[in-house]
Amino acid sequence: MKMRKIGRSDLLVSEICLGSMTWGSQNTEAEGHAQIDRAKEVGVNFIDTAEMYPVNPVRKETAGDTEEIIGQYFAARGGREDWVIASKIAGPGNINEEGILASNLEARLDASLKRLKTDYVDLFQFHWPNRGSYAFRQNWHFNPAKQPSKAEIEDNMRGVLDEMARLQKAGKVREFGTSNESAWGMAMWLKLADEMGAPRMQSIQNEYSMMCRLYDTDLAELAVHEDVTLLAYSPLAAGLLTGKYEGGTVVPKGSRLDLNGDLGGRVAERTWPAERAYVALAAQNGVDPTTMAVAWTLTRPFDCMPIIGATSVDQLEKSLDARDVTLSEDLLKEIEKLHKLHAMPF
Repeated sequence: MKMRKIGRSDLLVSEICLGSMTWGSQNTEAEGHAQIDRAKEVGVNFIDTAEMYPVNPVRKETAGDTEEIIGQYFAARGGREDWVIASKIAGPGNINEEGILASNLEARLDASLKRLKTDYVDLFQFHWPNRGSYAFRQNWHFNPAKQPSKAEIEDNMRGVLDEMARLQKAGKVREFGTSNESAWGMAMWLKLADEMGAPRMQSIQNEYSMMCRLYDTDLAELAVHEDVTLLAYSPLAAGLLTGKYEGGTVVPKGSRLDLNGDLGGRVAERTWPAERAYVALAAQNGVDPTTMAVAWTLTRPFDCMPIIGATSVDQLEKSLDARDVTLSEDLLKEIEKLHKLHAMPF
């Protein structure tokens, strides 16, 4: 397993991150622990969670259960110091009605630390911006004119950055990152942090896969010049790129498609032709479609680390296999052809 640093930080992590968002809903505690054990065996030392997890579905009464499952793992097995743990504070919504404020940052962090049974989080991320986001298919009707004024946004950011500096100095957080953020938002965080001498945002956790490539332009340019790492969530496009749905003709019991119907808006008119094309390309080249999808994220011209998730160790293996796979130049060219033929399928 290759190791890399996140952003300009000293956080040395496996280039594949273990995601945990199904633990507590689609997965039991024992199944979550088995995934951690297997990931560790092949060199993974990086795990991502959030105060709102598990998902499928997201419920206020179960929020935090995934962090508790991870905390129970370390209580039983030890070895916390061997792992880089990333968690997130939710943006405005039913999990955190106030949103991300200087006044509530420590309290919400402390709640995560208690569930995780640790004194610090290595990477603390802001799950989505207070002002709103174009993530989660909101790009189709995104209207930044409805956001608060720039002065209001900047005032909030400055207050939060002051608190970030205090929490870092107190040893509760090693580094910070964003999630579901835009190029403008990330640029503002970096600009203000530089002006204030506050902690910089080292990473951005946005959706990214062969079927979701909103990151490829402005954010990619920012990432290269500002040394920001993309932590790519849903590199399998919520399971579409595994081929398990067989072009929409099969809905496995207990799968995300079975549980929420449209995969968070990913099932659309052009989804299944794109899915069939990528899965067929993998078969033509003798590679598992899951492995191809994860391995592809490691080929990008900017710093990109995939966050893999699964509901079984067997499923996890196919994503972990990407650590030893190098996609040929010919295959990469074919993937780009499909990208142009099936651009923005959802």
